[in-house]
Amino acid sequence: MTRTPVNVTVTGAAGQIGYALLFRIASGQLLGADVPVKLRLLEITPALKAAEGTAMELDDCAFPLLQGIDISDDPNVAFDGTNVALLVGARPRTKGMERGDLLEANGGIFKPQGKAINDHAADDIKVLVVGNPANTNALITQAAAPDVPAERFTAMTRLDHNRALTQLSKKTGVPVSEIKRLTIWGNHSATQYPDIFHATVAGKNAAEVVNDEKWLAEDFIPTVAKRGAAIIEARGASSAASAANAAIDHVHTWVNGTAEGEWTSMAIPSDGSYGVPEGLISSFPVTTKDGVYEIVQGLDVNEFSRTRIDASVKELAEEREAVRSLGLI
Repeated sequence: MTRTPVNVTVTGAAGQIGYALLFRIASGQLLGADVPVKLRLLEITPALKAAEGTAMELDDCAFPLLQGIDISDDPNVAFDGTNVALLVGARPRTKGMERGDLLEANGGIFKPQGKAINDHAADDIKVLVVGNPANTNALITQAAAPDVPAERFTAMTRLDHNRALTQLSKKTGVPVSEIKRLTIWGNHSATQYPDIFHATVAGKNAAEVVNDEKWLAEDFIPTVAKRGAAIIEARGASSAASAANAAIDHVHTWVNGTAEGEWTSMAIPSDGSYGVPEGLISSFPVTTKDGVYEIVQGLDVNEFSRTRIDASVKELAEEREAVRSLGLI
């Protein structure tokens, strides 16, 4: 194997999502079965020992594509020469914490990481923010990296996309492999909008196949939007394996491209399309090719969709103002 290894940095590497993610990256599922990787694990100092344990396990798998593992608590070291960064580690919301407190706490994590990416990452850096609030954490990271093209910073709504696929599959009795062109709009939060009006189920319009607006409004949308809370309620911990799987999907599609006639959902810096204010990191339907994504244009947005997209975008705008007032962007 003569190919130059791709440097992949994972933050929060000793956490549950990190643990579910790293072995799949090392096996080739992130970038491709012929792409060697070097892993950089970034953790807070108290978690370095746990990260070392994970690295030992990775070694013990003898993955042919894994060309090395570095562990650090210094972002400047962890992002040195990084080609792909998965920002997983974040401050979770704790009881009694106001949203402003949460944003400020995460600003203390993502702003220094953005600066380290700006100063040390490779020229072709691609960033996926997984840690919540993902869209606004991505905005903070991007603002701290003015020398990196803004479009390199994305946030994950692929988990919501995958959740929506399965709910639609269960409703229609059609396998997820036959559902295309589903879209998540807006924020990765309870305000997100999973849109089936342009989706197809076995080649037929999904909304026409479902033909049940009450189910859409009262069952499908809330189930997808609040799935994370339902999982916490059921297993006593937040989504880990499914979040890691979505992160793999997001980056693999970004790097390797969407299938002909298909699109996916990514939270990306808005260019003003569909009335989303420029600069907000909001989820859109996108196609990808040769490592570049493009927003799918020309979709008709009906009134049912418009009100829900606007509500989610309003929340994103409020979050942007909150972090601006905190001096984080």
